[in-house]
Amino acid sequence: MRRRLVMSMLALAALLASALFGTGAPAALAAGVPVEFGADWHDPVTAAPPVGRPHTRSCQVTLADVRFRDFTPYRGTYTPPDGCGDRWSKVVLRLDGKVKGRQYDRLGYLRVGGVEVLRTSTPEPSPDGIEWHVEKDITRYSDTFRRARDVEMLIGNVVDDTFTGVIDVHVTLTFYAGRPAAPAPDRVLTLADTSGGTTLTTPRNSERIVAEVYATGSGGGCEEFWYLTVADPASYSCKADHGPYREVQIEVDGRLAGIAAPYPHVWTGGWSNPFLWYVLPAPRAFDVRPVEYDLTPFAGLLDDGRPHHVEVSVVGVPTGQQGWSTPVNVLVWQDAHRARLTGALTTHHATGLANSSVYTPGAQNRVRTEAGHRLTVSGYLDTSHGRVATTVTRTLANSSVHRWTDDETTDGLDASWTDDETVTVNGPGQGHDAGHGPGSVPVRTTHTHRTYTMNGATTLGAGSRLRTVLALADRASAVVGEGGRRTAWSRLDDTYSGDAAYTTDVPRDQRHAVGTSTERYRLLGPDGCHDRSLTTVQGVLTQDRNRC
Repeated sequence: MRRRLVMSMLALAALLASALFGTGAPAALAAGVPVEFGADWHDPVTAAPPVGRPHTRSCQVTLADVRFRDFTPYRGTYTPPDGCGDRWSKVVLRLDGKVKGRQYDRLGYLRVGGVEVLRTSTPEPSPDGIEWHVEKDITRYSDTFRRARDVEMLIGNVVDDTFTGVIDVHVTLTFYAGRPAAPAPDRVLTLADTSGGTTLTTPRNSERIVAEVYATGSGGGCEEFWYLTVADPASYSCKADHGPYREVQIEVDGRLAGIAAPYPHVWTGGWSNPFLWYVLPAPRAFDVRPVEYDLTPFAGLLDDGRPHHVEVSVVGVPTGQQGWSTPVNVLVWQDAHRARLTGALTTHHATGLANSSVYTPGAQNRVRTEAGHRLTVSGYLDTSHGRVATTVTRTLANSSVHRWTDDETTDGLDASWTDDETVTVNGPGQGHDAGHGPGSVPVRTTHTHRTYTMNGATTLGAGSRLRTVLALADRASAVVGEGGRRTAWSRLDDTYSGDAAYTTDVPRDQRHAVGTSTERYRLLGPDGCHDRSLTTVQGVLTQDRNRC
């Protein structure tokens, strides 16, 4: 729903915006846009596409209906739906939330049978209250939903005389009968805690294994802003032994099995300026996507029926410091025609981790960071349809320049992260290609290129006026090729830009806050196009444009 907005006369607004607020005020205001933020604003919205829903019979189950006031998890029970079978073409999760008063942004999770199906954060409310919703396609977790399970959900919250916002959420699953477009995993596993750490035991006929890690830096400390940390001797309030480079690693039996660049999440109180995020959250803020690792080269080792030690760590976090959450799900596709597969890991090569942070003091201190890492692993499996070899190569790179004044009244960052992954599968049954002659072996290659960027600065000026200008981008492209032909492709381009200012250390009604924000979300592929742009001014949604 759309909340009522405090409106001002257009002529007066145009005059006062420049006279009262100076830098950070929009040059011109459209009709119906207030001169500054009022006590209410448009409900949070994103430009991402809604989850597509098939035109088949559907059944709905409520997972949670709860109000979060503290750090007590909600615990309930999930029961499979009646009337839609036990195989589904799609499973859609929907969270509807509402909150009003005063409250920080809060992080939350939802687990069914121990499997993390959603990691999310909340918007900060207006005094009059806001509502928002999150949708997610969770068909990949279908195995989890075929029998009764325990449900656990937590959005840790604090409610007292100052922070009055109680977070009210309702979560449902909708099941659509039919077959999914792509085969869902046969099993969805979690790691078991043992005295020696965490272990994984996979079925002995596991043919493809993918681990996913919902990695988030959070907790209100410096690791929430890990990309701004600096090493000694730089004089900055957030320190890390080796600077801002972070890398999420997964190990199998003590051997590096996967590397990934974490996404630089910005929550809805981020960069000291909640007025950037009241209507448009930063990319991924409401639907945290997991980092994925193709562990299939290790399947020959994992398929022996024994528990194997699997550990996730975040490189760069100071020793003993908390702040990262890394829950793990493991998705397994099994060979339907053989009870046990054998194989081996044949190649394992990692470059040294490069990480250079150079500090240059001055009127604006600078830390320039250049870092990167590369890992290649290969393995084979003897399956019911022949020997299949899988090679995974992943290359990470990070480049950033952090600038700040000694009193940190100016604090800025220009940063980019790239995460390139190539998965090559060589063997029979990997696809069809008319160009393959007798005896030839099909080869399927999937190349995924991910780029994340963050460019902006926060400045605290005269009269305790704080201004934040920030641009974010989440980009990814994927190309699948078989036998030299491109058989599938997709491109994601989610960009955000914002500019907001307010007076600090005064009551809320004296902040005289102004701000604009824009998000454009483009998702292109051979099956369709989504291209939506949203623009806000002072909490009013002034543009909602679809280009496809």
